[in-house]
Amino acid sequence: MRRSDRLFDIIQILRDGKLHRAQDIADRLEVSVRTIYRDMDTLVASGVPVEGERGVGYMVREQITLPPLNLTPAELEALNLGMAIVAEAADPDLKAAATSLADKIDAVLPTQVVAEADSWKFAVYPFADAARGLAHMAPIRAAIKSRQKLRLSYRRIDGVLTDRVIRPLHMEYWGRVWTLTAWCELRQGFRVFRIDLIEAILPLPEVFADEPGKSLSDYDPHA
Repeated sequence: MRRSDRLFDIIQILRDGKLHRAQDIADRLEVSVRTIYRDMDTLVASGVPVEGERGVGYMVREQITLPPLNLTPAELEALNLGMAIVAEAADPDLKAAATSLADKIDAVLPTQVVAEADSWKFAVYPFADAARGLAHMAPIRAAIKSRQKLRLSYRRIDGVLTDRVIRPLHMEYWGRVWTLTAWCELRQGFRVFRIDLIEAILPLPEVFADEPGKSLSDYDPHA
C-alpha cells in the first residue's frame, strides 16, 4: 500500500471518534506498529487533530470533514497556486495553514512510484518552486494543442543547466508538482521534465506530427 493511501485509510478509521490502539490499526492495514507510530506523527504534524499516545491509542476530535471532491487538473492547478501565494505571505498563521492544507491534500492525492534515479520527492518541494512552474503552463498548453516544438532551458535535479528541443505531449499533476512528458530531440527518446525546473521556454516555429515511436501512445513510463 502506498503511504498516501495508508494515511487516508488511517483518517477514515479514526473518523468514528473512538479510541483505536496502534496494534489494531496495524493489523487492519497489515503493517508494523512502528509504521503506524510514524504515520500518526505525520498526521499530527500536518494538522490533523489526532489525540493519543503510544501504548494507549489514538482518536480524532473536532475534525472538519469535507465531502469527497473530484477535481479537474485545472482546479488542482488553481488550488496549488492559491496555496503557493498564501504560503509566501507574511502572516505566519496563514503560512502554517497553507502548509497544513497542502499536507492534507498530498495525503489523499494519487501518486505513482518512479525510478529512484529521477530523485522525485513529490511532497517536499517548496511552494515557491511550484509557483515558478505554474508560470510556464500557458505556453506549454498552447504548444501541446498546436503540436509546436519548444526550446527549453532546463535545470536538472543535480543543478546542471541543459538546452533541449522537445515535442511536448502531456502534462500531469503529482501533488504540488507538475511534470511534462515530451519527446526529446537531443536524447532521441521520451523524457519527463519537472515544470518548476524549467528556467526559460521558447515556442519554435516548427510544428510536428505524430510519428511511430514518438507519440504519447508509444510512451511507456515503466520502460
